[in-house]
Amino acid sequence: MHELAITRAILSRVLEAAEAAGARRVTAVEVTVGALTGYVDDSIRFYFERLSTGTPAEGALLRIRREPGEGRCRTCGGAFPVEPPLLPACPLCGSPDIQIEGGNSCRVGRIEVEDGELYPDGEGDLHRQ
Repeated sequence: MHELAITRAILSRVLEAAEAAGARRVTAVEVTVGALTGYVDDSIRFYFERLSTGTPAEGALLRIRREPGEGRCRTCGGAFPVEPPLLPACPLCGSPDIQIEGGNSCRVGRIEVEDGELYPDGEGDLHRQ
């Protein structure tokens, strides 16, 4: 059920960016989903198809790219891949003082529209290139 809320947010972001750019139709959307989010790709696709009906994003191809989880040990400084279930300690030195640094977010990337593409900038705003 978490996928419904995140897909609503994705579609809202896509439609806002398309409207701001004056695009009439969205043809494809690229989304990066972290491995630690727990989101299921098929569920996001299902909800995107349903929610986009009747909008400029109806029929748009949804590309989902998976971002691996990454952890860093605050004790030894080592970086290591992280997958659910989360490790209780650093696999390099055994310290429990670890920080998750990647794979825990969901972001809209490139949006393709009928007459071009929109790209995210450093602040997450989408613009034409």
